Amino acid sequence: MRTTQFPLNTVKETPADAEIASHQLMIRAGLIRKLAAGLYSWLPLGLRVLRKVEKITREEMEKAGALEVLMPALQPAELWQETGRWEQYGPELARLKDRHDRDFCLGPTHEEIITDLARNEIKSYKQLPITYYQVQTKFRDEIRPRFGVMRSREFIMKDAYSFHLDQDSLQATYDVMYQAYTNIFNHLGLKFRAVIADSGSIGGAVSHEFHVLADSGEDAIAFSTESDYAANVEQAAALPPQSLRLSPSEELDKIATPGQKSISEVSEFLGVTPQKILKTLAIIQTVKTAMNEDTEVFWLLYLRGDHELNEVKAHKILGEFRFATDEEIEGKLNCRPGYIGPPVKNSGQVINGLADHSAIAMSDFVCGANDPGFHLKGCNWESDFLIVSIADISERQVADIRKVVEGDPSPDGKGEITLARGIEVGHIFQLGSKYSAAMKAGVINEGGKNQIMLMGCYGIGISRVVAAAIEQNHDDKGIIWPANLAPFQVALCPMNMHKSERLKVASEQLYQDLQAAGIEVLFDDRKVRAGFMFSDMELIGIPHCIIVGDRGLDTGTVEYKGRTAQENIEIPFADIIDFLKAKLV
Repeated sequence: MRTTQFPLNTVKETPADAEIASHQLMIRAGLIRKLAAGLYSWLPLGLRVLRKVEKITREEMEKAGALEVLMPALQPAELWQETGRWEQYGPELARLKDRHDRDFCLGPTHEEIITDLARNEIKSYKQLPITYYQVQTKFRDEIRPRFGVMRSREFIMKDAYSFHLDQDSLQATYDVMYQAYTNIFNHLGLKFRAVIADSGSIGGAVSHEFHVLADSGEDAIAFSTESDYAANVEQAAALPPQSLRLSPSEELDKIATPGQKSISEVSEFLGVTPQKILKTLAIIQTVKTAMNEDTEVFWLLYLRGDHELNEVKAHKILGEFRFATDEEIEGKLNCRPGYIGPPVKNSGQVINGLADHSAIAMSDFVCGANDPGFHLKGCNWESDFLIVSIADISERQVADIRKVVEGDPSPDGKGEITLARGIEVGHIFQLGSKYSAAMKAGVINEGGKNQIMLMGCYGIGISRVVAAAIEQNHDDKGIIWPANLAPFQVALCPMNMHKSERLKVASEQLYQDLQAAGIEVLFDDRKVRAGFMFSDMELIGIPHCIIVGDRGLDTGTVEYKGRTAQENIEIPFADIIDFLKAKLV
């Protein structure tokens, strides 16, 4: 392709609203253009990259035995009402009415649509297992679209759905899809991790996220230094301390700590480490009464001072809850936030409590005294406090409710936990019967009876992959594309071709030879300065650059420069095709 026929829409200025590298570089390199908040047009250069992601994804889906379909983006409300998600999904669901005043939505996902398709098309167990997939535009009305195509309102996704008669079949396809996703991201040339994940609003019991590792990633992931264990920080298990709790050696003492509320303030004021301070959080749990009415219960959660609450873990134990307001804390404990702690034995207070394993292993610790301006020092659980539950006021409740930290032992017993930032680009789920049961999607089994199918769901954010690749691969000059994602493999850059007829002839011939060899080449035949030409090619990230000049013609050579190479090297003109083929293997 010639740049005179394939304009490079590069710009020098970085848009003011572009916060992260991928957004900035996609605009500057001319890959996308903003239409409105969260809505982007893909320009020819960006579309070439997007299509490469789609191509590699389709190849692996077909190898995995998936069948491509294409479902409508506009979806009737009736199907969403069958599963209850019309009311549950929230404002991200873009809802609208047609001219007949019927409710529709722009699909953020297609579980209901594919389940409806399956219940009408699959009649017998002999048709199972089967997997359908599509590459389709999705819509999510984000409250705050940002980061370019990383978090946009309209995006392109590959979503696949599998149907099964039993769990063994679902697990087998899940394993195939796990490997297919691994192959896709390896083929794309990305550094990634597959992590154990929470299924969220999609549902299901088992799921894995695929994260491209990048410092700008929104998600924190935890993985072992010595094994394949990896999990989203929300899901990573924090093992109980292996060492025994030390015996008490200090007397309980009430100390004035005026104005010292935070862990760091108390730590500095009392000269103790955060590990020796108990963090107490007040929450309000929502529970159902015997009359099926909602009621609220006050709880205290206990963590070691250097740890943070993992709300996902806590929600799995306690169900729905929210953090108590300052007024609710004062009304319950007669104490301001910053000074609360466990109820002291014989105080007459009975408060529901849940302690993290690491908190319950503490001895001689510091905590709030439930008295404004005071903390307790030399605290110990058995002698000083009582944690109680709703079911039995004498039962202590202890569980894993904290986020893992660097250096924690890996849950699989191999190595230690290390943390990294990741960008979620893929997610696979075992949905089970969540949607098929709600929509009565069944088949006739071998015994002649109707049996509800089990389902799997497998998604990749196609447009997000492009942004994630840039987040992982860029420098101060521009994008550094992995080989299989680059819009062109080679840039052909003649120096002042418009001033030299022989250079023009040689460059045109080399361009033809590169194309004949099956190499994707961008021939920069613009009448521009060399510095401007090189700057553009570095910005858009072409992996290999061939520079042709009159001096090289005299010596029978061309210059070659890799995108990240520090120096140019000279290659005999006659050898350049073979040289590039070897580079492109």
